[in-house]
Amino acid sequence: MIVALSTVVPVAAAAVAFVVVGGPSSSASPAAQPPTPGQVNTLVLRDVPSGQSGGSGKQAVQGLPAATTKPFSLLGVSWDNAREAIDGAVEVRTRATASGTWSSWRPVEAESDDLPDAGSKTDRQTRGATAPLWVGPSNGVEVRVTGKGATLPRGLRVELVDPGNGTRKTGVRAAGGQLGDVTLAGAVSTTEPDAPSEPASEPSPSAGDVAPVEPATTPVATPTPTPPASPSPSATPKTTPSATPKATPTPTPTAKALAATSASTAPSPTIKTRASWGADEKLVTDPPEYAPTVKAVFVHHTDGVNTYSCADSPSIIRGIMLYHVRTNGWNDIGYNFLVDKCGTIFEGRAGGIDKPVIGAHTLGFNTSSTGIALLGSFNETSDPAPTKAALDSIAKLAAWKLGLAGGNPTGKTPMTITADNGKFKPGTYSFNTISGHRDGYATACPGTKLYAALPGIRTAAKAWTTPVTSLSLTGITGATKVGSTYYTKGAVSLGWAARNAAFWKYEVVVDGKVVASPYPWATSASVTLATGSHKVQLRAVNINGTTATSPTYTVVMDKTAPVFSTAAYLNIRPGTVSTTNVVPVGLHWKATDNALLRTMKIASPSKVTLATTATSWASSVKTQASTVWSVTAGDAVGYTKTSSVTRTAAVAYESYSSRTGTWTKSNSTSYLGGSILSSTAKNATASYTFTGRSVGLIVRRASNTGVFYVYVDGVKTSTVDSKGGTSYRNIIWTKSWTTSAKHTIKIVVAGTAGRATVATDGIAYIK
Repeated sequence: MIVALSTVVPVAAAAVAFVVVGGPSSSASPAAQPPTPGQVNTLVLRDVPSGQSGGSGKQAVQGLPAATTKPFSLLGVSWDNAREAIDGAVEVRTRATASGTWSSWRPVEAESDDLPDAGSKTDRQTRGATAPLWVGPSNGVEVRVTGKGATLPRGLRVELVDPGNGTRKTGVRAAGGQLGDVTLAGAVSTTEPDAPSEPASEPSPSAGDVAPVEPATTPVATPTPTPPASPSPSATPKTTPSATPKATPTPTPTAKALAATSASTAPSPTIKTRASWGADEKLVTDPPEYAPTVKAVFVHHTDGVNTYSCADSPSIIRGIMLYHVRTNGWNDIGYNFLVDKCGTIFEGRAGGIDKPVIGAHTLGFNTSSTGIALLGSFNETSDPAPTKAALDSIAKLAAWKLGLAGGNPTGKTPMTITADNGKFKPGTYSFNTISGHRDGYATACPGTKLYAALPGIRTAAKAWTTPVTSLSLTGITGATKVGSTYYTKGAVSLGWAARNAAFWKYEVVVDGKVVASPYPWATSASVTLATGSHKVQLRAVNINGTTATSPTYTVVMDKTAPVFSTAAYLNIRPGTVSTTNVVPVGLHWKATDNALLRTMKIASPSKVTLATTATSWASSVKTQASTVWSVTAGDAVGYTKTSSVTRTAAVAYESYSSRTGTWTKSNSTSYLGGSILSSTAKNATASYTFTGRSVGLIVRRASNTGVFYVYVDGVKTSTVDSKGGTSYRNIIWTKSWTTSAKHTIKIVVAGTAGRATVATDGIAYIK
């Protein structure tokens, strides 16, 4: 016969398994229907008649045939003596309320591994119990418990937990803490972005609540699994701990004895309070216990499958609380905080989220630690990895909680245990400040995959407490650096080193305005600038809201090639004409650029690199040869502009001149063409007519040669003194025009006293 008991047994925190059986979400919004409190109903298990267990040999089997029950969403199996344990398997199957379909058989963890410390005054393990299993809204159950031996614990019964739909309080609860969503002030205030939502098909969390926050931190990379921490002395083999250890811990301070909470070294996360998930505060009959401080964080998983909806998180947590209190006999839910796969953080045990509340989660080490449980299972190969949102929230929460006491998320801390917990004997041991449950107790919790993520969680949490203040670029590509300025004609790419864990957002700032926000894991960003000079800077926003900035870089966007304000032109220059009629010439130009001239080169008839300030180039050319003269200007971004001119040089010997007065011819190989004309007669003239754009008079210079006047097209333009060191074929005077035309150059002997001689050797000109 099946006996139904309405059991209300006082209760600590067991590992919770979740199996979702089809049907609608159990967490309807409190605003949508009247509040209904949660309850726990129990059904006694009986011996299974021979032949119905499916087992063989001397095995004790108890169970419950398929039965219709009151509504429930979470279940577990309990027994009379908390000091005993089930040495065997516990399996259940349930019937979904919505579909009426029975599930397949599912295992239930036979032993709860989240336990209160020895001698806890408020958490008393009144019954032995399995871990709870979330099954979703159900109204039927079948149970079988198979022992490995001939006996099972006495008083076996199945605990059916209906979490209700939650009740919201409008006043401050006696246990302390705030209502609604809470963000307590940390060292640095920060504005958080909204959390990523689940697919549209999922119901949203309770109406009226502020959206859960996904901390905008560096995503926690999935680290390579590392072996469990090895606290010293070495751990002892696992044994089943006594449910009621005899050791009595040192009395802990009450809430009134606690000093004011210090500001954390990390910013506070947004936390859903107990009121937001509908905690039934009437279940909490004793005030919370407090430790002097929080030195460590123990990370847990609640076990089970991971297909729950985040909208069901409040219901799941209410179910855990009911099981911990009414089945286990604890005063409150065992975990200090719970986090779901969407990254939403929930307040667990009452007493103040910023206070060192003693929980019931890691037997022997609950004092001076806080327990953070991630809803779901992460132990089996088929289990998914923890979500980025969940890992980020755990990191931020751990950083803030440790930061309230100045703890180092990547450091170690001594933890003292006063009674054997099956893994550690009484003594003091060193733990990572962020540890997994398995580090302190013989359990697989928090699962292989979540445990492997702990190094990344520690690194991310450290970043919350030690934001980086400096940032530098590794380079700017797509631009040419000249001095300290970069020049570009297109997009530029800013590069920086691998992302620092403290940064959750990068920004490219141009002239004081954010123009790009690269993906957080990026190491470069491309931007296209408007034409002109700009001040460019990379800014990284730390996960705590402060910023780190790079030096400011000047980047000039240039889309214009250099300009020749004066086109290239060729003229005759002063110098000596060779006996083979090679004439000295000069190429001239004027080039500018709106940004920066970078190069200046003669491209023809020779290859010559000049200073960017150059405006002329002296050369020489063989007469009667048509020659291309080119100069190319380049700017800092690579644009070039070339100016060219094609010209021919020529000479006219003195014999081609028309003369007046007395002139004497002299022959020598030193003279142009082998001869020269000279005169000492005042006002004697020699005229050269040519068609060209530049001309130079060729003379012999000596210490006794004198002055002559130059007339251009009948107009006196210059007085030239030919006195000097002895030289032949010397161009002593030049004249240029912008276009080619017919011109006459006439020299008139001035008759200088004592050195009247003027010697003309012809002209050189550019056609």
